[in-house]
Amino acid sequence: MYQASRKHRKAFSLIELVIVIVIIGVISAIAIPRMTRGAQNAGATALKGSLSVMRSSIELYRTEHDGKFPTATSVATALTAYTKIDGSDANATPDVSSGRIYGPYVRKIPPLPVGLKKNSTGIAATDRPGVGWIYEETTGDIKANCADTELDQDGVKYNTY
Repeated sequence: MYQASRKHRKAFSLIELVIVIVIIGVISAIAIPRMTRGAQNAGATALKGSLSVMRSSIELYRTEHDGKFPTATSVATALTAYTKIDGSDANATPDVSSGRIYGPYVRKIPPLPVGLKKNSTGIAATDRPGVGWIYEETTGDIKANCADTELDQDGVKYNTY
């Protein structure tokens, strides 16, 4: 008789298993939505970070080049190479004797972290969504080249950041 009751004590009862499953379910119901929100917002956070880097680089270029912004056709080269004070003669190596001492301001142009073509890089002057960045040389403004229908989790258009 003693052995039978001892053997019975080694197993979990059905009620104990149900309680454990309910506790795991409650914890999952709390944790999963929090983790999902973070993953959904990752693209927006990456976009804000890339825009901050690009805007700071453009402002630094402007400061060192007598208030001039890089041109739209050469902005990627101007930000990633050494240039002269007038922005010309972009090259990967500096040359003090020729005056090519300004820059580089970023190592490479960051890829667009959101949009239809997320792995595209570079600066696009087109209206094709998801391809790089849109740069306005008269104001130095840069923004994501995303369609108006592409929104973050708060409903804000990526192209208005």
